[in-house]
Amino acid sequence: MLRRILPPQGPPRLLALAQLAGAVGDGAFIVCSALFFTRIVGLSPTQVGLGLTLGWGVGSVAGIPLGHLADRRGPRGTAILLAVATAAAIGSFLLVRSPWAFTVAACLYASCQSGLTAARQALLAGLVDRERRTEIRAYLQSTVNGGLAIGAALGGVALQLDTREAYLTIFTMDAASFLAAALVLRRLPAVAVPAVPAPGAAPVVAAGPKLAVLRDRPYALVTFLNMIMMLYMPLLSLVLPLWIVGHTAAPHWTVSALLVVNTASVVLFQVRVARGVTGLRTASRFVRRSGVVMLVACAVFALSATGASAWTAAAVLLAGAALQVIGEMTLSAGAWEIGFGLAPSDKQGQYQGFFGSGAAVARMLGPLLLTTLVMGHGPPGWLLLGGLFLAAGAAMGPAVRWAERTRATEPPGPEPVRTTPAGSDATPEAAGPEPLLASGC
Repeated sequence: MLRRILPPQGPPRLLALAQLAGAVGDGAFIVCSALFFTRIVGLSPTQVGLGLTLGWGVGSVAGIPLGHLADRRGPRGTAILLAVATAAAIGSFLLVRSPWAFTVAACLYASCQSGLTAARQALLAGLVDRERRTEIRAYLQSTVNGGLAIGAALGGVALQLDTREAYLTIFTMDAASFLAAALVLRRLPAVAVPAVPAPGAAPVVAAGPKLAVLRDRPYALVTFLNMIMMLYMPLLSLVLPLWIVGHTAAPHWTVSALLVVNTASVVLFQVRVARGVTGLRTASRFVRRSGVVMLVACAVFALSATGASAWTAAAVLLAGAALQVIGEMTLSAGAWEIGFGLAPSDKQGQYQGFFGSGAAVARMLGPLLLTTLVMGHGPPGWLLLGGLFLAAGAAMGPAVRWAERTRATEPPGPEPVRTTPAGSDATPEAAGPEPLLASGC
């Protein structure tokens, strides 16, 4: 089992262990947070929803400059700093007593999480050879899902106890998990960053815009299409539970069964699926196929409302969940390759922060959009959602080819000089032209 979710020894294994630590805490937090804020703190569901919406809105923007910070000051040091900041943000939730304080804490939490994701992606890009990034990213995703499952089980214990002390223990454990992740990240080798000229000295290379990704229209289109595909995220956590209870005859335990199918499938098969991606062309095909599979999955979910038998409805829902997770894994493999492959090597942090903002926007807008479509319109809403997935998947190939052409027409500039600027986390040994990948990987 461990071979399926942990990459080979070396920097990839350490990256996976760092994400595993954070995922265990996050899994427990996700399970318990809503009840903690409503039952213990005393906030209304509307106040919680509004605070989280604003928080992820701020986080989607903050990830870009924080990713740029990783490019300038080094992704390892930035990731460590943001892991510690995330722990502090989680701790701040324990001080929340009012809606405005919750909103501030949610903004801090989402910003740190978005920035940490961008820094870790930049760290992965700097430590792993280009042709292995998608494979290693698949290992990390499997590790994360395994950690979320463990954390969710721990959170379930707190839910069963349903006491203030139990919830506080979970929040403390989540904060500690990110401190543990920071300690693991410290064991990674540093990644060299572009040279920073001394004050008054001529720049080593021609200066460009600090946040170049904001002017990269092809990459913005690719990110937008990926954001549409990422709308699958609220399906299992929000839309399907509401659909099962309100529109089908399936037993309520089906909600848990669908989550088990999804989590177990990603842990067991994500790495195998990702091995089929070998470049931007195959990545585009994977995203297109994901759109087709997501359409079929939505059609199957729509059919679950037509039967009167509980077992038939449950079987249809499980079939839809199996199709959905196939589309999810196919999308992930293709999107990772596209996000890395179209980003300049010296700007991976800001580009990954921008690309990752699609997930934050999907978290922010997805619940309202999907509940309006599905719960408001029933089976036709499911088909409309599936058509949206199909269209976005089909458009990804032309968008990627446009992005490739813009990069091919750019005049080749001098290679960025990599050195050890004062205050960065780089070391002279890390400044070689080849990415650092441990032997035996």
